[in-house]
Amino acid sequence: MAVARSVGSEILAPVKRTLSAALLLALVLAFPSAASHRRTHVKTVEYWVGAVSLTWNVVPNGKDPIMGQTFDPAKTTLQTTIYRPFSANWATQLDSGNQGLVGPIIHARVGDTILVHFKNFDPNAPHSIHFHGVHYDLPSDGAYIPGYSGPGADVQPGQTFTYKLKAGPDSAGVWPYHDHSPSMDASIAGGMWGALSILGKGQRPPDREFVVFFDSQFKLKFAVINGLAFIGNTPTFHAKVGDVVQWDVLALGDDTHSFHVHAHRWTEPDGVTHDVQTVSPASSFEIRWKEDTAGTWLYHCHVEDHMMNGMIGLYIVTK
Repeated sequence: MAVARSVGSEILAPVKRTLSAALLLALVLAFPSAASHRRTHVKTVEYWVGAVSLTWNVVPNGKDPIMGQTFDPAKTTLQTTIYRPFSANWATQLDSGNQGLVGPIIHARVGDTILVHFKNFDPNAPHSIHFHGVHYDLPSDGAYIPGYSGPGADVQPGQTFTYKLKAGPDSAGVWPYHDHSPSMDASIAGGMWGALSILGKGQRPPDREFVVFFDSQFKLKFAVINGLAFIGNTPTFHAKVGDVVQWDVLALGDDTHSFHVHAHRWTEPDGVTHDVQTVSPASSFEIRWKEDTAGTWLYHCHVEDHMMNGMIGLYIVTK
C-alpha cells in the first residue's frame, strides 16, 4: 500500500488545480489509503436463531459403557426449548452439527458488528438472548428488568427481535449466551445456551473448533456436556496430527468444573502450563494447541462425581 500511495501522490500533484471535484475523487478512490484498506476487514455478520421446543434425550443410546449401566428412556428424556440455527428470515432450520443441544456458535472478529435475528417459536413462554463479552446498548441486553428493559428481553411466542452487538478489542475469546427473559431459570436448566467465538485482529481461525459446555444442574440431574451424558452420547471430537485445535470451554448452572484432556497440556499467555483448568458458572475460556499426539483420548470434568454422572467424552486424533 505504501507504493500505491506514492504513485497516487505523483499522479495527483500536477493536476489537482484543474481537475473537477468528481474526477479528483475518482483518482483518490483508485489509490486508497492504508487506513481505508484496514477498514475492509471490519464487517457486519448476521445470524438467524430460533427458540425451538423439542423432546431431548440426555442418554440417547441408553448406556454408560464405562460402568455398564443402562437407562430407561422415560427417565432420560424431557421436553425443553433450545436455540437452533436458521437460514435467512427463519425460512429453514439448519443442521446444528455435532454440538448436542448447544445453540449455533456465533463467529466474529474484533471490530465486527454482529446482528442476531431471533424468533421465539416456543408457543408457551417468552424467551430472549443475553450475550456475554460484547458491547451493546440497553435494547440489546436481553435481560428482563421490569420497567426498564424493552421487547428484546421478553420476546413473546411468535415474535422477533434483532440484537445488535459490537466485538470490541476486549471481546476476543469465547463467551456464553443464554436466555435472560422471565423464563430464564427453566430455560437455562433445560439447555438454552450457546457460545460466541471472537477472533482477535489478525488471529487465524483454528483448523478444528470444539465446544464443551458443562452443566450439572440439568433438569434430569445428569452431569452433561452439551446436554448429553456418557461416552457414546457426548460429542466425539476428531482432529489430525498437525491441526491447530481450539477448545471452547464454558459452564452454566450452580457448580464449578475442571476441564481435562488426557495426554495434552496447554500454556497460557503468562507462561503457566495446565492440563486441568477450572471453569465456574457463566465463565469461559479458549484453549489452543497444535496437535501432535495421535490416539483415542478422554476429555472430561475432573470433579469425580460429575465425570461418573456423565460429564465425559472422546477425542480421537489420527495421523
